[in-house]
Amino acid sequence: MSSGNPESTVGGNEMGDEQDVNVWDVVVVGAGPAGASAAYAAAVAGRRVLLLEKAELPRYKTCGGGIIGPSRDSLPPGFDLPFKDRINAVTFSLNGKYVRTRRSRTMLFGLINRPEFDAQLVEHAQKAGAELRTGVTVSRVEQHGPDVPDRRTVAVVLQDGETVLARAVVGADGSASRIGAHVGVKLDQVDLGLEAEIPVPETVADDWRGRVLIDWGPMPGSYGWVFPKDDTLTVGVISARGEGAATKRYLEDFIARLGLAGFEPSISSGHLTRCRADDSPLSRGRVLVCGDAAGLLEPWTREGISFALRSGRLAGEWAVRVAESHDAVDARRQALNYAFAIKAGLGVEMAVGKRMMTVFERKPALLHTALTGFRPAWNAFARITRGSTTLGELVRSHPMAGRVLSRFER
Repeated sequence: MSSGNPESTVGGNEMGDEQDVNVWDVVVVGAGPAGASAAYAAAVAGRRVLLLEKAELPRYKTCGGGIIGPSRDSLPPGFDLPFKDRINAVTFSLNGKYVRTRRSRTMLFGLINRPEFDAQLVEHAQKAGAELRTGVTVSRVEQHGPDVPDRRTVAVVLQDGETVLARAVVGADGSASRIGAHVGVKLDQVDLGLEAEIPVPETVADDWRGRVLIDWGPMPGSYGWVFPKDDTLTVGVISARGEGAATKRYLEDFIARLGLAGFEPSISSGHLTRCRADDSPLSRGRVLVCGDAAGLLEPWTREGISFALRSGRLAGEWAVRVAESHDAVDARRQALNYAFAIKAGLGVEMAVGKRMMTVFERKPALLHTALTGFRPAWNAFARITRGSTTLGELVRSHPMAGRVLSRFER
C-alpha cells in the first residue's frame, strides 16, 4: 500500500483508474535544502507532494553554514533568514602565514545554523501543501517489476517493506544517496571535511564577530575556516579524500594555532563532499536527482547550499512536468530538459570552479596574493558572495579572467 491518502494525481483522474488515488504526484527523498526546495516548488504548483526524511527534525548537519547571495535569492518568498552573524570582513592566511584581513562596507554573506535553517525550509514546504514523514528510510526505488502497477509509476520501497507510489521521484538524500546510485551518478572529486563546533567565552566571540577566517591549507586543494555564530565558532578543514590522517592533523594544528585548543567542542563531525563528473546523469526514467545526491556543488570552495537550493527548485518544477507525462518518451523529454537547465546554469559555474581548483591545487600562494593584494580580485570575491555575479559570469564577461585562468592551469 502507498503512504497517505492522496486524492488524485496530476491533472486529475482522467483515465478513471481507481489506483490513482493511491499515487502521489511527486515523492521527494531527503529533507535538506535540496529536498525541501524541491517539495516546495512542486507543492506551490498545486501538486500532491510527499517529503520523506530518515532523521527527526531538526537534526545536525556538518556544514559551515554560509549563506551567500545565490542562496538568499533562491529562498521561498517570506523566508526569514535566521542569521547568527553577518559577515563584512574576511581574514585570509596561507597555512597560518601572510595573514591579511579585507573588509567591506556592506555585508558579504550571513551565517546560519543548519538545523534551524533546514527545519524552516521544510516548514515552508509544508505550508505550501507538502506532507512530511520523518524517521523513514528509503531502501530503493523501482521503475519496473511487481511493485510497479504501470509505466507511469515509480515505487519507493521503504526499509520496513512499505511501498510508496509516485508519478515522479526527486532524490535529495545527500552525498551517499541511494537514489543517486539508482540514477547512476558518477563522481569526479570526493573530499573529506572535518568540523568542530566550539563554544567560546564572550570575550573570544567578540573578537570574531562580523569576521571569518579562510586559511589555504598545507595539502593541495585544502583549506580551513572559522565561522562565528553567537557564542560558538564553527571551525573546519577540507581536503581530498584519502588524506584522512593529514586532514585530521591539519584540523588539530589549525585549532591550536588559533588558540582554541583549550575549549571543548560541543560537536565534532565529518562528512564527504562529492562532485559529479561532467557526463554524470541527472535522471533515470521518472527519477531526478539534485543537490548532494547529484554531486552538485562548487568544486573549489565546495559551497553546496546554493547549489542545493537552486537545483532543488529546478528538480521540483521539472518533476511536476515528469509527473504529467503520460508515456516514457515524454517523461524522458522532460527529464532531459531538467538536465539541460542544470547544466546551462550550475554546470557552467562548476566548470569554472574546477578550473579554479586546478589553479588552487598548483599555486595556492598565487590566489592568496591576488585576494589579499589585488583589489579587482577582492572585488570579484565580494560580488560573488553578495550574489551580484557568479564565477561563470565573471569569466564570460571578462575575457581577461579566462585568459589568466588558462595561463595558470598549464
